[in-house]
Amino acid sequence: QRKLSFASGTTINWLEPKISLANHLKNGAAQNFPTEINKPASVREEQSIAEPCQLTREPEEINPDEELEDISDDKEDDLGAVEEQRSVILHLLSQLKLGMDLTRVVLPTFILEKRSLLEMYADFMSHPDLFIAITNGTTPEERMICFVEYYLTSFHEGRKGAIAKKPYNPIIGETFHCSWRMPKSDVATDAGSNFSAHSPSEQVTLSKDLEGQTELDYYTVKFVAEQVSHHPPVSGFYAECVERKMCVNAHVWTKSKFLGMSIGVTMVGEGLLSLLEHGEEYTFSLPCAYARSILTVPWVELGGKVNINCAKTGYSASINFHTKPFYGGKLHRVTGEVKQNTTNTVVCRVQGEWNSVLEFTYSNGETKYVDLTKLSVTKKRVRPLEKQGPFESRRLWQHVTESLRDGDIDKATEHKRALEERQRNEERLRAETETPWCTKYFLKEGDGWVYHKPLWKTVSAAQTQQTDTN
Repeated sequence: QRKLSFASGTTINWLEPKISLANHLKNGAAQNFPTEINKPASVREEQSIAEPCQLTREPEEINPDEELEDISDDKEDDLGAVEEQRSVILHLLSQLKLGMDLTRVVLPTFILEKRSLLEMYADFMSHPDLFIAITNGTTPEERMICFVEYYLTSFHEGRKGAIAKKPYNPIIGETFHCSWRMPKSDVATDAGSNFSAHSPSEQVTLSKDLEGQTELDYYTVKFVAEQVSHHPPVSGFYAECVERKMCVNAHVWTKSKFLGMSIGVTMVGEGLLSLLEHGEEYTFSLPCAYARSILTVPWVELGGKVNINCAKTGYSASINFHTKPFYGGKLHRVTGEVKQNTTNTVVCRVQGEWNSVLEFTYSNGETKYVDLTKLSVTKKRVRPLEKQGPFESRRLWQHVTESLRDGDIDKATEHKRALEERQRNEERLRAETETPWCTKYFLKEGDGWVYHKPLWKTVSAAQTQQTDTN
């Protein structure tokens, strides 16, 4: 029973395919090894990928030039599996109680979306032109309104179809990388933007990533997400546009509850948008999500109040996502207002549907309509599967995804179970050896998680270096 300690940098590898410890010896009976050997090679691989002690993991710099435009199109329109498996759903529901936390409940594979939750978070950046254009506002009021407009358009693309399905629960240590290229001509510009006040040479010195960018005719937005915790399930994600000196950092903890004929998902956490050009930081929260009518045609709606606040400028926004009343009422309704806190003056009001048409009314009496169904969506760029690391989302879940595409639910379940079993075994090993989990890209700061190399540190270091040189 002596406790073991390992030197820093020790790597723990499995010498044989891992065997479920729970089934290793049952009442003294020997393990039935042939069942393990007869599993598909891909399942054995999922269970036996040697994961080194996380103290040895180093952040990897992803070159956007290696990423190619995404050609996958996994629309979730198939209701067949849900209808065929209704008895399974009924059995599952019979085991649940109202208000029960579903965090550790294993849901059936056929309701899964063919991608990880980490990849779903990337869809918040599907309109990079609106994201980049936030910096073009010539006043704090304009920039806050631009951010609200971008924020409210960021949820629509996250739904891959009318049917509510659940993305894969990320494995601890799982990561997802992608980027977007946005032609500069497609981003609304403003002559009053302070961005133009910087000379090309100064911009290049801000970061190594800027080398050669002054001659390109597009902006690049880079994105990285990582599952930083398993219990509770916390995801961190970060996006930046170096050329426009802006970045967003967020951490989200999802809590699921059973609500009868619905499942509610609370998004606990906070995001921070930094506009380094203006020295402004915007904090924001995320709405709750609900999967309704889970026995018939499941669909998603958002609900709850979110707040956006910029302490430096004194501007804030409150947005309400309205759930549909029991009788009557519209679906997916959202209302909100932007105000100046010092004077308590409302400078913009918004109403409409977050997946349809939004109406913005400004203090000068002007009105603007945004039809989300007609907004252009910029496809993300991802590295080919063969260039991805073993813990990058698409490579990690590739066999589950392929089986779901083929309609083979049993095989998808088997691959999914292998990944989950491996995660449990590794968690048990860390507990036995008292080895702490070390993240790869995000660092714990207070109650949140921050990207290890955020743009505000890069810019600050570059400016300090330039001052010292001068």
